[in-house]
Amino acid sequence: MSSLKGSYQYSVDNKGRINIPSKLRKMLSDDIKDNFIITRGFDKCLYVYPLDEWAKVEQELRKLSNYNPDHRLFSRTILDIASDVQLDSQARITIPAELRQYAGIDSEVIIIGTLDKIELWNPQIYSEYKNNQSETYESVAAKVMSTVSDNAK
Repeated sequence: MSSLKGSYQYSVDNKGRINIPSKLRKMLSDDIKDNFIITRGFDKCLYVYPLDEWAKVEQELRKLSNYNPDHRLFSRTILDIASDVQLDSQARITIPAELRQYAGIDSEVIIIGTLDKIELWNPQIYSEYKNNQSETYESVAAKVMSTVSDNAK
């Protein structure tokens, strides 16, 4: 199980490669350290899953019904441009062009560890996302964490 956290700003080279920060790499299981699945995320970002965490996503996707149009749309959307990527000898992954275009990632990227995955953001889009929230961190935390507490009872 991964426990990815932290935020980093890196450059994207002209081949669409980014370094995965060493602090994040140290948080990965030894047997899956070099292999990831990268796909479309929510809010115009990309999700980079370590293989063990991606296996959990696939388990959930397999539970969806092909008879439900919403399930089909979600499965197709997350899988249609999902890509296997591997760290190279310099700890870089290549972000496929279609995914870079979707997320607006060009020369700079914000890399955020979010427990089970890494999110990749265009810095400007991420800044706009944070600045356009209608609620404060504290009010969202109160709602979200009280729900978690209620479910634990």
